[in-house]
Amino acid sequence: MKALENKIALVTGSSRGLGKNMALRLAQKGADILVTYNTNEEQAIKTVQEIKALGRKAIALQLQVGDIKSFEHFFENLQSELSQKWNRTTFDILVNNAGVIAHETILETSEKTFDNLVNIQLKGPFFITQKSIPLLNDGGRIINIATGLTRFSIPGYGAYAAMKSGIEAFTRYLAKELGSRQITANVVAPGAIDTDMNKTALENNPEMGKMLASVTALGRVGVPEDIGGVVTFLASEDARWVNGQRIEASGGMFL
Repeated sequence: MKALENKIALVTGSSRGLGKNMALRLAQKGADILVTYNTNEEQAIKTVQEIKALGRKAIALQLQVGDIKSFEHFFENLQSELSQKWNRTTFDILVNNAGVIAHETILETSEKTFDNLVNIQLKGPFFITQKSIPLLNDGGRIINIATGLTRFSIPGYGAYAAMKSGIEAFTRYLAKELGSRQITANVVAPGAIDTDMNKTALENNPEMGKMLASVTALGRVGVPEDIGGVVTFLASEDARWVNGQRIEASGGMFL
């Protein structure tokens, strides 16, 4: 029996990039996956097909993480799918991964950019988690994705890092409040990762990639495959005594 056999994981923003790798790694360990996407349904369906090719069940659900008013409809759909496809009313693992990034100095940051980051990176995960808690099985897992930028500082990411710092504090409170149900809550904080979200910046500025590699102990920029396994570990029984922790997976940036 695989480590996550009979478990169901909701991974937000899992149609591509980091989220897709997390979903695939969880599926490799035996979990069924609730994939969410914002606009790219075609990519989400491809991810679902890859998960099914691993012998696991999966569905794709549209979710706008920055639109809190849409959550009621999303969770109605989720519960309907759980009932129809799994004959269940609950799931086991929540991974709050979906997000956007903004590269603007504090002086350049507009209220529009700030509000967008708040809605997608902080308010959205907070209320997705709130609505998920009644549906999580006792002994479940909550894994939030933050960033190495909450420990070290690179100019231009102040607003983004501020939201992720909020996620880290939120996670500790989740661990405290849900401990009686044996639900753990932890943070994974990636360093610089070569994903779709960062691809343009890295391609437009090759020197950036060289700089990031030079300040990383392992000497390279990360890839999605460096993060999925960490999330899978935290979702497993092996991590049952890890709770309220921030685990940085950055290859050793700025040590």
